[in-house]
Amino acid sequence: MPPFSRRTVVFRVDDCSLDAEGTTIISDLTFLARNGVYPIVVAPRPSVARSYVREMNRSSNVAVGLSGSDAALLPAASDSIGTVQTGILETLLSAGYVPVIEPTALGISGNDVDVAADDVATAIATATEAIRAIFFHGAGGIIETDGATLIEELTATEALTVAERSDLDEDLRAAVRAAARGVRAGVGAAQIFDGRIAHAAIVEFLTSRHLGTQVTGGVYMGVPR
Repeated sequence: MPPFSRRTVVFRVDDCSLDAEGTTIISDLTFLARNGVYPIVVAPRPSVARSYVREMNRSSNVAVGLSGSDAALLPAASDSIGTVQTGILETLLSAGYVPVIEPTALGISGNDVDVAADDVATAIATATEAIRAIFFHGAGGIIETDGATLIEELTATEALTVAERSDLDEDLRAAVRAAARGVRAGVGAAQIFDGRIAHAAIVEFLTSRHLGTQVTGGVYMGVPR
């Protein structure tokens, strides 16, 4: 696994992957953490984040739940998320822990502010110079307008165009936009696939195969807003 050793991979997970029959997501994340990869999990809701922490710690004791307020990880900004404070992430990752992050930010008044999980994943992936940002979606990727053919790869520009398609559900469109913005901001690549597939989370790191739709080819443009 040399190309990914000591590199960050951000997973924007969902709840259906955790609850699916035969799921391997918990063991996959643990495997990555124990083999030199630095996984960071971003959950769609605080309750899902807590479920991931509980499930991982039933067998491995490596998951640490974080909100945006912890160590001022995610300061709120007027339009979304301010500058990510990566110190707590670096500390946990270097010690072998898996951060599991709730989609909340620290408001100016000290209160928690709800933010979109896709935006959190993109901001964290950019700030940690992630080699991959992975977005789970039940659709398994982006299908051509013919309704049958999976689009295997897109540039960031192409992905932003695809995200305007009205035939895609809004959750998938949001994931596509976040993937494109992350790649444009310097993330190595982003992928959208179905996290319920057995060992989907580690296929990318053990083989040359790519699941779902991969977004690549961005030009560095700074932190996305």
